[in-house]
Amino acid sequence: MRYLIPLILLVLILLLIGLLTWLGHRNMTAMKKSIEESMQNLAKHYKVSARDAGSYAEIRIYGLMKFRIRQYDIETLGNLSVMTANMGFMQMASFVITPFEKNMPLLSMDHMYFPVRRKTYTEFYDLVPDTKDTAYQQMLESLQGLRETASALADQPTGAAHWYDSLLTVQFYKSGTSGQNPAIHRLFCEAVRRYAEAAAALPPLSDAQKALKKQLIQNYSDSLIEKGGVSTDVFKKALGPETTKDFFDRVFFGTQNMQP
Repeated sequence: MRYLIPLILLVLILLLIGLLTWLGHRNMTAMKKSIEESMQNLAKHYKVSARDAGSYAEIRIYGLMKFRIRQYDIETLGNLSVMTANMGFMQMASFVITPFEKNMPLLSMDHMYFPVRRKTYTEFYDLVPDTKDTAYQQMLESLQGLRETASALADQPTGAAHWYDSLLTVQFYKSGTSGQNPAIHRLFCEAVRRYAEAAAALPPLSDAQKALKKQLIQNYSDSLIEKGGVSTDVFKKALGPETTKDFFDRVFFGTQNMQP
């Protein structure tokens, strides 16, 4: 009898591990589907080429969290970084488009998959030389149309205010359940589709405008290092400020790859 209880506990632990493994695989499959379709939406308007992320292709945080990072060049638009992680109890995907050749906002999406719950953050940042430009305002109206796509999901509380809130223009913070994976997939892909179409319709920036835009993006990136951010703080504690800045400049935002 004294061996029965430990044996039952061992079986329950193994069952839990098996369940988490199965759920993690299912969630990673769903995320990859959203990423692949979004890449296809970009490819309809732009030539998308993989870049070598070097030592940042995989980043370990605290020895437990392993992030897989892929970087791409979107010809005549800017930089794309795609970061995924499978932590067993949670899977996540980050999809960031940093435009430096068009008068477009920076697009940042984070999708988190828990065993039952889902969280999805879609943010557009006004890192542009002229936010009052008529074409820019019309483009934002198009992005506002995503509210209808996002309406199927519940609103997610945003918590405390952050220093970069004033830079946000269009944003959606949503939550749902595993049964709402299709709705999360639609929001992910529709955001990229609308963004790519809107960017393709805009004229390229002049060299002077590109230089100003690069400085705006660099200031934002450097301010994340200096003032902090939810995700930035995790990398800073694990990698240190200098390595985090190098990662941001080379890969995550790719400002180092921007043409002067």
